[in-house]
Amino acid sequence: MDRPDEASLADSYTEMHEILMPNDTNNLGRALGGSVLHWMDICGAIVGRRFTRRQVVTASMDHVDFRAPIDLGEIVAVEGYVFDTGETSVEIKVDVAAERPSAGERRETASSFFTFVALDETESPAIVPDLVCETDHERELRDAAIDERRTRRERAPTP
Repeated sequence: MDRPDEASLADSYTEMHEILMPNDTNNLGRALGGSVLHWMDICGAIVGRRFTRRQVVTASMDHVDFRAPIDLGEIVAVEGYVFDTGETSVEIKVDVAAERPSAGERRETASSFFTFVALDETESPAIVPDLVCETDHERELRDAAIDERRTRRERAPTP
């Protein structure tokens, strides 16, 4: 099957859910950072595969902001989408939230930006579709992600 020259932000949008269980918690009953990072990476890979219609590999992950803890038993919502593309890579924003439906609560807990590279059948980098944003909402998500990433990079300490 030929892959399209274009794909939309909506084509890539992915939302995953987990219940925070004891094996993914620390001694305080809160989510292990490594578990959260694992879920974020998986979400990013699904986003990349949906968008490129190819196998993808993680090339990089920006600084992760852990904003709030996730407590044992809460629902973990991991959301991601492509907001920019290169020749063989896709830029993906991934956000994590904790939900407690019984209390009607949802709070943002972590976020980061990932770069994934698309692979062809020989596992060499492959050309990716161009990103198109078909709705005002998609354009707003893209623009907000680009602005947020730029701001984070400007604030990041230089080595």
